[in-house]
Amino acid sequence: MTNLRVLCLGEILFDLLADQLGRSLENVESWTPYPGGAPANVACSLVKLGTPAGFIGCVGQDEAGDTLVKLLQEVGVDSTGVQRHPTAPTRKVYVVRSEKGEREFAGFGELDTSKFADAFLQASKLSERLFEEADFLVLGTLELAYPQTREAIQKALHFAEQYDVKVLVDINWRPMFWSDPSEAKPLVQEILHKVDFLKIAKEEAELFFDTTDAGAIAHRLGSIEGVLVTDGDKGCAYCLSDHEDKVSAFSVDTKDTTGAGDAFVAGFVHQLCQHGMKSIADAESAKNVVRYASAVGALTTLKPGAIAAQPTVEEVEAFLQEQ
Repeated sequence: MTNLRVLCLGEILFDLLADQLGRSLENVESWTPYPGGAPANVACSLVKLGTPAGFIGCVGQDEAGDTLVKLLQEVGVDSTGVQRHPTAPTRKVYVVRSEKGEREFAGFGELDTSKFADAFLQASKLSERLFEEADFLVLGTLELAYPQTREAIQKALHFAEQYDVKVLVDINWRPMFWSDPSEAKPLVQEILHKVDFLKIAKEEAELFFDTTDAGAIAHRLGSIEGVLVTDGDKGCAYCLSDHEDKVSAFSVDTKDTTGAGDAFVAGFVHQLCQHGMKSIADAESAKNVVRYASAVGALTTLKPGAIAAQPTVEEVEAFLQEQ
């Protein structure tokens, strides 16, 4: 087995994207399923860029779960960390889209958020062996909403500390995943003091830190090595090894923004795996890392679906040369 440089833990699911743009949930006539889930998106994007990655999560013992595990394997993501739940179904999320392709999560259909398989990831079944060789652990925060998966996240963080695995958290705030959204803030803030890198959207920065200043957030978190504050087509402000700056977004013909932030995370982690921590040691190389990540994110918006649209390393390099 190839040494997995990156482990991505959390949800893998189907985004049911509205075929009709600019309509509310009730008025959509048809939906197209696309594989998604932020940590799974990151794992797939990393592999397409050439960095070996594995996914850890739980899906149902159902057709949707079979399809998603098969997809991971076809892309080349290691799926040995995937658990199967005998009765809880694989999660499906309804996503409506604006005329411009901007998406909005619109619910889970008939089921309560806590009844899907990803809520039942078992800490006792996590493979310690996966962490022994890894360089990075990538986490979202949605799965903190569910007690059993929350316990698995804590165990993963323990393994990461034990084996000197760098931890990146992407807040990825989605209130609808929480039965009680007011529980989120303390649980999220508790794990942020155990991470090395934080990727956070501008609105999330305002919600969790009352500021969008990457340097101020880094200062508040203390020992963190980097904070990236993304703002869609307005670019990314960052603080990496005390280098603070901003990278403008690339202007592209956006079709669908689903998974763009996850591709950005993959581009960032890929660069750190390729070039090591020295790549953010000086101001210019730190900016180049963020610029690369921004390119991966931008290219993912050119086609519908998060995973299907992800670029190869050759496409990213060709795109950057054109700019």
